[in-house]
Amino acid sequence: MPPAAAELLKLVQASLDDDKAEDVVVIDLAGKTEIADFMVIANGTSKRQVGAMADHLQRKIKASGLKGLATEGLDNCDWVLIDAGDVIVHLFRPEVRDFYSLDKIWIGPKDGHDAASGVSV
Repeated sequence: MPPAAAELLKLVQASLDDDKAEDVVVIDLAGKTEIADFMVIANGTSKRQVGAMADHLQRKIKASGLKGLATEGLDNCDWVLIDAGDVIVHLFRPEVRDFYSLDKIWIGPKDGHDAASGVSV
């Protein structure tokens, strides 16, 4: 039986911790979208580290019994997306993460001001 979302999230976090991922952010997507329960965003210091983290995650997730794992970006390893159903993982090199700013899209600005609407939140 495949793991539940919370168990899968723990597996992902443990794997990223083992691989020395940097700036790991977990975003609870409940109430924001139905595409997944959690999004995890993390940095690797190089293409090699991003690729290794992705490889290790894929192996561990498959070993947990999850089927239908989808992965994009392994050719270049600047940004690797691993779609594990209930948990979506984005692995970046730092400058690529800064460029796309996924954290800001899903979490919003940290200063309490919503730039899109001009309204303070």
